[in-house]
Amino acid sequence: MNQVIKADLYRHFGFHGIRGLIKGLSYPGFRYTFLYRKVTMHRKKSLTGIIYRLLLKRYRFKYGFEINKEAQIGQGFYLTSHIGSVVIGQVRLGKNCNIGHLVTIGRGISGARKGFASIGDNVWIGAGSVIIGNIQIGNNVLIAPNSYVNFDVPDDSVVHGNPARIIKAKNPTADYINYAV
Repeated sequence: MNQVIKADLYRHFGFHGIRGLIKGLSYPGFRYTFLYRKVTMHRKKSLTGIIYRLLLKRYRFKYGFEINKEAQIGQGFYLTSHIGSVVIGQVRLGKNCNIGHLVTIGRGISGARKGFASIGDNVWIGAGSVIIGNIQIGNNVLIAPNSYVNFDVPDDSVVHGNPARIIKAKNPTADYINYAV
């Protein structure tokens, strides 16, 4: 098993090994993450690549998760097991990131924020949050549920509301990021 997949598996309740993989695959968030990682590891035209792409497409429609294949996602990625739309564009996510359900991380289409977000390590993104544009989100950031973020966020911050506000906090994700790698 690949190191990145092992780290993703560990982030889901501390699972490890083949027994943990079998148990982890029963969770929609990990199942989708596993297939996403497999798609990015195999060539598009190889037989295994085709099979993984077909499975990923099936689960995209079944669960509502969609992650762009151009996204750069660090190890220890935790995608919620709640079924609901999650759309992630060509972003860069650091390690130990949690994504809640109904989250959109999208592209800014014009102006100074045209492009995709870059998100640091140990970031927790709550349900219903929207992150749009070419912005930088620092390390150890907690984005509260239903927040709309279209500006840079410094390290060690809590972001909440619509329009969002930043509150500096010491290690705000300490009780939210479990089984960090």
